[in-house]
Amino acid sequence: MSDPKTKDRNAWLRTLLQWHWISSAICLIGLLGFSVTGFTLNHAGEIEAKPAVHNQTGTLTPDLLKLLDTSPAAKKDKANAPLPPAVRDKLMAETSLRWPAETEAEWSPDEVYLPLPRPGGDAWLRIDRHEGSFEAELTDRGWLAYFNDLHKGRHTGTAWRWFIDLLAIGCCLFALTGLLILQIHARHRALTWPLVGAGLLLPALVALLLMH
Repeated sequence: MSDPKTKDRNAWLRTLLQWHWISSAICLIGLLGFSVTGFTLNHAGEIEAKPAVHNQTGTLTPDLLKLLDTSPAAKKDKANAPLPPAVRDKLMAETSLRWPAETEAEWSPDEVYLPLPRPGGDAWLRIDRHEGSFEAELTDRGWLAYFNDLHKGRHTGTAWRWFIDLLAIGCCLFALTGLLILQIHARHRALTWPLVGAGLLLPALVALLLMH
């Protein structure tokens, strides 16, 4: 008869291996992407980026300007509120900018300013409340800046932040199950704990001795 302890150990190892490969498969692409963008962020000063800036101008029709002036936010000296739907639709049709209907603009007596920061670039829209003229600017810093901003969660919205959190949990699960698998096999692999210790000691020494 087989040893009950051996059976329990083998069952525990099978469970760990299952969790380990599932978490690694789920996190594989995300972990690779964050590793690459971690490298590019660490060398951001050495990687040149040439932003492309696009400006667009125009004028609202009198009926849209009136609609803007009769908006509840227009009656306050300072307010944050979305643009009226008809004004938003017109501006999106005449510019290359896109934004959700609930995005709030900054209202003042002279203008309405709509900041539209985004991963890999920036954008804004300004409307003159007296003349109805508007100016839009879109800055595109390229794909590398886009992925770097995804790494940092910069202007990415709630869904992406949730994705980063779930990826972090998956990576922790991947690492912890790997550590437990190492512990099970450590008796047959003499370098296991020295290598794990080196992985801890190296960043600690760099942080303590080489950072100023």
